[in-house]
Amino acid sequence: MRAVLKAQINKTDRNDARGIAQMMRVGLYRPVHVKTLRSQKLRMLLTHRKLLQAKAIAVENDLRATLRNFGLKVGVVGTVKFEARIKELIENFPDLVALVEPLLVVRRVLREQISILQRRVLAAVRNDEVCRRLMTVPGVGPIVALTYRATVDVPARFRKSKSVGAVFGLTPSRDQSGERDRPGAISRCGDEMMRTTLYEAAQAMLFCSAKWSWLKAWAMKIARHRGIKRAIVALARRLAVIMHRIWIDGTEFRWTREAAAA
Repeated sequence: MRAVLKAQINKTDRNDARGIAQMMRVGLYRPVHVKTLRSQKLRMLLTHRKLLQAKAIAVENDLRATLRNFGLKVGVVGTVKFEARIKELIENFPDLVALVEPLLVVRRVLREQISILQRRVLAAVRNDEVCRRLMTVPGVGPIVALTYRATVDVPARFRKSKSVGAVFGLTPSRDQSGERDRPGAISRCGDEMMRTTLYEAAQAMLFCSAKWSWLKAWAMKIARHRGIKRAIVALARRLAVIMHRIWIDGTEFRWTREAAAA
Protein backbone atom coordinates (compact mmCIF):
# COMPACT_ATOMS: atom_id res chain seq x y z
CA MET A 1 0.00 0.00 0.00
CA ARG A 2 2.81 2.40 0.87
CA ALA A 3 4.51 1.83 -2.50
CA VAL A 4 1.28 2.55 -4.38
CA LEU A 5 0.55 5.74 -2.45
CA LYS A 6 4.10 7.03 -2.96
CA ALA A 7 3.57 6.85 -6.73
CA GLN A 8 1.08 9.72 -6.53
CA ILE A 9 2.30 13.16 -7.58
CA ASN A 10 0.32 14.98 -4.91
CA LYS A 11 0.20 13.26 -1.54
CA THR A 12 -2.83 14.50 0.35
CA ASP A 13 -5.23 12.86 2.78
CA ARG A 14 -7.92 12.86 0.11
CA ASN A 15 -5.64 11.19 -2.46
CA ASP A 16 -4.48 8.66 0.14
CA ALA A 17 -8.08 7.71 0.87
CA ARG A 18 -8.80 7.35 -2.84
CA GLY A 19 -5.68 5.23 -3.33
CA ILE A 20 -6.59 2.92 -0.46
CA ALA A 21 -10.13 2.56 -1.79
CA GLN A 22 -8.82 1.76 -5.27
CA MET A 23 -6.46 -0.95 -3.97
CA MET A 24 -9.33 -2.58 -2.09
CA ARG A 25 -11.57 -2.29 -5.16
CA VAL A 26 -9.17 -4.12 -7.50
CA GLY A 27 -8.79 -6.97 -5.04
CA LEU A 28 -5.11 -6.76 -4.14
CA TYR A 29 -5.92 -7.48 -0.50
CA ARG A 30 -7.49 -10.67 0.76
CA PRO A 31 -9.54 -11.24 3.90
CA VAL A 32 -7.52 -12.45 6.88
CA HIS A 33 -8.63 -15.28 9.14
CA VAL A 34 -9.21 -14.10 12.70
CA LYS A 35 -8.47 -16.96 15.07
CA THR A 36 -11.03 -18.12 17.57
CA LEU A 37 -10.70 -17.11 21.20
CA ARG A 38 -9.74 -20.67 22.19
CA SER A 39 -6.89 -20.78 19.67
CA GLN A 40 -5.63 -17.40 20.85
CA LYS A 41 -5.52 -18.67 24.44
CA LEU A 42 -3.66 -21.82 23.40
CA ARG A 43 -1.23 -19.71 21.43
CA MET A 44 -0.63 -17.50 24.47
CA LEU A 45 0.12 -20.58 26.56
CA LEU A 46 2.65 -21.82 24.01
CA THR A 47 4.36 -18.45 23.53
CA HIS A 48 4.66 -17.84 27.27
CA ARG A 49 6.17 -21.28 27.75
CA LYS A 50 8.64 -20.65 24.93
CA LEU A 51 9.55 -17.22 26.35
CA LEU A 52 10.32 -18.61 29.81
CA GLN A 53 12.37 -21.41 28.27
CA ALA A 54 14.46 -18.90 26.33
CA LYS A 55 15.06 -16.82 29.47
CA ALA A 56 16.06 -19.88 31.52
CA ILE A 57 18.48 -21.04 28.82
CA ALA A 58 19.95 -17.52 28.61
CA VAL A 59 20.56 -17.51 32.37
CA GLU A 60 22.22 -20.93 32.23
CA ASN A 61 24.44 -19.94 29.31
CA ASP A 62 25.46 -16.75 31.09
CA LEU A 63 26.44 -18.73 34.19
CA ARG A 64 28.49 -21.13 32.10
CA ALA A 65 30.28 -18.29 30.30
CA THR A 66 31.06 -16.18 33.38
CA LEU A 67 32.31 -19.12 35.45
CA ARG A 68 34.53 -20.22 32.59
CA ASN A 69 36.47 -16.96 33.02
CA PHE A 70 37.55 -18.27 36.44
CA GLY A 71 38.52 -21.69 35.11
CA LEU A 72 35.29 -23.31 36.34
CA LYS A 73 33.69 -25.47 33.66
CA VAL A 74 30.14 -26.68 34.18
CA GLY A 75 30.41 -29.40 31.56
CA VAL A 76 27.59 -31.63 30.36
CA VAL A 77 24.87 -31.59 33.01
CA GLY A 78 21.10 -31.99 32.90
CA THR A 79 18.49 -29.44 33.89
CA VAL A 80 17.80 -31.10 37.24
CA LYS A 81 21.43 -31.24 38.37
CA PHE A 82 22.49 -27.87 36.92
CA GLU A 83 22.08 -25.85 40.12
CA ALA A 84 23.85 -28.47 42.25
CA ARG A 85 26.76 -28.48 39.80
CA ILE A 86 27.08 -24.68 39.96
CA LYS A 87 27.08 -24.71 43.76
CA GLU A 88 29.70 -27.45 43.75
CA LEU A 89 32.01 -25.36 41.56
CA ILE A 90 31.74 -22.14 43.59
CA GLU A 91 31.65 -23.56 47.12
CA ASN A 92 35.29 -22.53 47.68
CA PHE A 93 34.76 -19.01 46.26
CA PRO A 94 32.61 -17.00 48.72
CA ASP A 95 32.77 -13.87 46.59
CA LEU A 96 31.43 -15.76 43.56
CA VAL A 97 28.61 -17.22 45.65
CA ALA A 98 27.22 -13.74 46.29
CA LEU A 99 27.32 -12.96 42.56
CA VAL A 100 25.92 -16.25 41.28
CA GLU A 101 23.14 -16.83 43.82
CA PRO A 102 20.71 -14.20 42.37
CA LEU A 103 20.89 -15.85 38.96
CA LEU A 104 20.30 -19.27 40.48
CA VAL A 105 17.21 -17.95 42.23
CA VAL A 106 15.88 -16.46 38.99
CA ARG A 107 16.61 -19.70 37.13
CA ARG A 108 14.85 -21.75 39.81
CA VAL A 109 11.71 -19.62 39.56
CA LEU A 110 11.75 -19.78 35.76
CA ARG A 111 12.07 -23.55 35.76
CA GLU A 112 9.22 -23.89 38.25
CA GLN A 113 6.94 -21.75 36.11
CA ILE A 114 7.96 -23.65 32.97
CA SER A 115 6.91 -26.87 34.69
CA ILE A 116 3.53 -25.34 35.54
CA LEU A 117 2.97 -24.26 31.94
CA GLN A 118 4.13 -27.65 30.67
CA ARG A 119 1.51 -29.38 32.82
CA ARG A 120 -1.13 -27.05 31.40
CA VAL A 121 -0.02 -27.92 27.87
CA LEU A 122 -0.30 -31.64 28.62
CA ALA A 123 -3.72 -31.14 30.18
CA ALA A 124 -4.92 -29.21 27.11
CA VAL A 125 -3.67 -31.96 24.79
CA ARG A 126 -5.16 -34.70 26.95
CA ASN A 127 -8.60 -33.08 26.77
CA ASP A 128 -8.47 -32.41 23.02
CA GLU A 129 -9.47 -35.26 20.70
CA VAL A 130 -7.88 -33.62 17.66
CA CYS A 131 -4.49 -33.30 19.36
CA ARG A 132 -4.60 -36.93 20.45
CA ARG A 133 -5.15 -38.03 16.85
CA LEU A 134 -2.40 -35.74 15.57
CA MET A 135 0.01 -37.32 18.06
CA THR A 136 -0.41 -40.69 16.36
CA VAL A 137 1.98 -39.32 13.71
CA PRO A 138 5.58 -40.33 14.56
CA GLY A 139 7.66 -37.39 15.74
CA VAL A 140 4.60 -35.34 16.72
CA GLY A 141 4.41 -34.72 20.46
CA PRO A 142 2.17 -32.54 22.65
CA ILE A 143 3.88 -29.24 21.74
CA VAL A 144 3.75 -29.89 17.99
CA ALA A 145 0.14 -31.08 18.12
CA LEU A 146 -1.07 -28.15 20.22
CA THR A 147 0.85 -25.62 18.11
CA TYR A 148 -0.72 -27.08 14.97
CA ARG A 149 -4.15 -27.01 16.60
CA ALA A 150 -3.80 -23.35 17.58
CA THR A 151 -2.26 -22.25 14.27
CA VAL A 152 -4.62 -23.94 11.84
CA ASP A 153 -7.61 -23.20 14.10
CA VAL A 154 -10.30 -23.94 11.48
CA PRO A 155 -9.14 -26.66 9.04
CA ALA A 156 -12.01 -26.00 6.63
CA ARG A 157 -10.46 -22.65 5.65
CA PHE A 158 -7.94 -24.62 3.54
CA ARG A 159 -9.62 -26.02 0.43
CA LYS A 160 -6.71 -28.42 -0.14
CA SER A 161 -4.45 -30.03 2.43
CA LYS A 162 -1.45 -29.27 0.20
CA SER A 163 -2.04 -25.55 0.77
CA VAL A 164 -1.04 -25.85 4.42
CA GLY A 165 2.64 -26.35 3.60
CA ALA A 166 2.70 -23.17 1.53
CA VAL A 167 0.93 -21.14 4.24
CA PHE A 168 3.60 -22.21 6.76
CA GLY A 169 6.41 -21.13 4.40
CA LEU A 170 7.68 -24.66 3.69
CA THR A 171 7.40 -24.54 -0.10
CA PRO A 172 10.25 -23.34 -2.37
CA SER A 173 10.23 -19.78 -3.62
CA ARG A 174 10.55 -19.21 -7.38
CA ASP A 175 12.30 -16.68 -9.60
CA GLN A 176 10.85 -16.86 -13.12
CA SER A 177 11.20 -14.41 -15.99
CA GLY A 178 11.32 -15.35 -19.66
CA GLU A 179 13.76 -18.22 -20.05
CA ARG A 180 14.92 -17.98 -16.44
CA ASP A 181 13.20 -20.28 -13.99
CA ARG A 182 15.06 -20.78 -10.72
CA PRO A 183 13.62 -22.56 -7.70
CA GLY A 184 14.90 -21.04 -4.49
CA ALA A 185 14.91 -21.82 -0.80
CA ILE A 186 11.68 -22.16 1.15
CA SER A 187 9.69 -18.95 1.38
CA ARG A 188 9.72 -18.82 5.22
CA CYS A 189 6.47 -16.89 5.18
CA GLY A 190 3.70 -17.51 7.65
CA ASP A 191 3.94 -18.72 11.23
CA GLU A 192 7.56 -19.13 12.37
CA MET A 193 6.72 -21.10 15.52
CA MET A 194 4.68 -23.62 13.53
CA ARG A 195 7.42 -23.96 10.92
CA THR A 196 10.04 -24.54 13.63
CA THR A 197 8.00 -27.17 15.45
CA LEU A 198 7.28 -29.04 12.20
CA TYR A 199 11.00 -29.03 11.42
CA GLU A 200 11.73 -30.43 14.89
CA ALA A 201 9.04 -33.09 14.44
CA ALA A 202 10.62 -34.13 11.13
CA GLN A 203 14.02 -34.40 12.82
CA ALA A 204 12.52 -36.50 15.62
CA MET A 205 10.95 -38.87 13.11
CA LEU A 206 14.16 -39.35 11.16
CA PHE A 207 16.61 -39.62 14.05
CA CYS A 208 14.63 -40.65 17.14
CA SER A 209 11.67 -42.72 15.96
CA ALA A 210 12.59 -46.41 16.15
CA LYS A 211 9.42 -47.68 14.46
CA TRP A 212 9.58 -47.76 10.66
CA SER A 213 6.85 -46.23 8.52
CA TRP A 214 6.21 -45.47 4.87
CA LEU A 215 6.66 -41.76 5.62
CA LYS A 216 10.10 -42.27 7.14
CA ALA A 217 11.10 -44.46 4.17
CA TRP A 218 9.97 -41.69 1.81
CA ALA A 219 12.07 -39.10 3.67
CA MET A 220 15.14 -41.37 3.81
CA LYS A 221 14.94 -41.83 0.04
CA ILE A 222 15.03 -38.05 -0.41
CA ALA A 223 17.95 -37.83 2.02
CA ARG A 224 20.00 -40.28 -0.06
CA HIS A 225 19.45 -38.33 -3.28
CA ARG A 226 19.11 -34.68 -2.12
CA GLY A 227 20.74 -34.51 1.31
CA ILE A 228 19.45 -34.72 4.86
CA LYS A 229 18.56 -31.02 5.23
CA ARG A 230 16.28 -31.01 2.21
CA ALA A 231 14.76 -34.27 3.37
CA ILE A 232 13.89 -32.74 6.75
CA VAL A 233 12.24 -29.72 5.10
CA ALA A 234 10.31 -31.95 2.69
CA LEU A 235 9.20 -34.15 5.57
CA ALA A 236 8.11 -31.13 7.62
CA ARG A 237 6.00 -29.94 4.69
CA ARG A 238 4.43 -33.36 4.24
CA LEU A 239 3.75 -33.65 7.96
CA ALA A 240 1.73 -30.43 7.77
CA VAL A 241 -0.33 -31.89 4.91
CA ILE A 242 -0.87 -35.26 6.60
CA MET A 243 -1.86 -33.69 9.91
CA HIS A 244 -4.44 -31.54 8.14
CA ARG A 245 -5.86 -34.61 6.40
CA ILE A 246 -6.03 -36.48 9.70
CA TRP A 247 -7.89 -33.57 11.26
CA ILE A 248 -10.37 -33.30 8.39
CA ASP A 249 -11.02 -37.03 8.02
CA GLY A 250 -11.15 -37.84 11.74
CA THR A 251 -8.62 -40.64 11.25
CA GLU A 252 -5.25 -41.61 12.72
CA PHE A 253 -1.83 -42.03 11.14
CA ARG A 254 -1.46 -45.17 9.04
CA TRP A 255 2.00 -46.75 9.33
CA THR A 256 2.00 -48.73 6.08
CA ARG A 257 1.52 -47.53 2.53
CA GLU A 258 -1.30 -50.03 1.99
CA ALA A 259 -3.21 -48.77 5.01
CA ALA A 260 -2.67 -45.15 3.95
CA ALA A 261 -4.03 -45.88 0.47
CA ALA A 262 -7.09 -47.68 1.85
